[in-house]
Formats: sequence, structure tokens, C-alpha cells
Amino acid sequence: MTDPKPRNGRNGARSARRMAREFALQGVYAWLLRGGADLAELGEIDAHVRDAEDFPQADAQWYLTLLQGATRQADALRAQFVPYIDRPLAELSPIEHAILLLGTFELVQHLEVPYRVAINESVELAKSFGGTDGYRFVNGVLDKLAAQVRAPEIQSAGRA
Repeated sequence: MTDPKPRNGRNGARSARRMAREFALQGVYAWLLRGGADLAELGEIDAHVRDAEDFPQADAQWYLTLLQGATRQADALRAQFVPYIDRPLAELSPIEHAILLLGTFELVQHLEVPYRVAINESVELAKSFGGTDGYRFVNGVLDKLAAQVRAPEIQSAGRA
């Protein structure tokens, strides 16, 4: 199993939360590559991710929240974003799939994270780890989802 690595080599000053999202992406990606069903494997995946040299700089609690939430609630999260994808779920790349699980989890379960932040962070993950235009796809799907699950927040932001 190979962990996804950023394409663009950006390793500048990243926040602890950004790093947590990157590590959570690695974990969800590994889980999907293993079939995405066996939650018992999460302990092994978690241990592997935590062995990364720069893991101590990440927000470990946020990482664990994202990893566990995105995997344990995967079916419900997929039900939220699948209506907005333009292809069968099986045709998503594992990176896009993992990013959509994480972004959807933040949008649906963590209202304290502003919707724009959740979407932007997902887009940044897609730019760093995904295919050439994967970030556009992720942005479009999460924008449509946010319009449904965060409508009051979006309306309030529009009035500000």
C-alpha cells in the first residue's frame, strides 16, 4: 500500500488542522484501498499514519475525529454526496472518494467549521493529492451539497 503524496511538493507552513486533514486523507485512502468495509483495520491504518515523521505537528484529535467519522459513517456520507456526482461511485478515484467522504463529514457533522472552510480545505487536498482537475469536481460536488445541508449559513453569509 502506498500513501498518497502531494503532487506539488508544497510543504510550507501548514496549520496543525491542515496537516490533520492530510493525514486523515491518507488513512481514509488506505481504508478504501483495502476495500472500505472492515473498520477493524482502522487501528493498523491509524498506527501507520501516526508513524509519519511530521505527525506530531498535526492536530491529532482532529485527525482521529475525521478518520473515524469518515469511515464509520461512510455509507451515510455517500448517500449525501452521491446525488451530486456525475459518474457511478465505483468510478471515483480513491483520492476523490476519500476527499468527498472527509468534506461531507465536515459539512454534515461539524457545523462549527464554516462551510467555506470545509470546501476550501477539501479543494486544497484535491489540488495537492488528486488528479489534474479533481479539485474542480470536488468543489462542484461539495458546493451543491453545502447548498442543501448548510442553507441557513449560506443565506446568512450572503446577507453579510
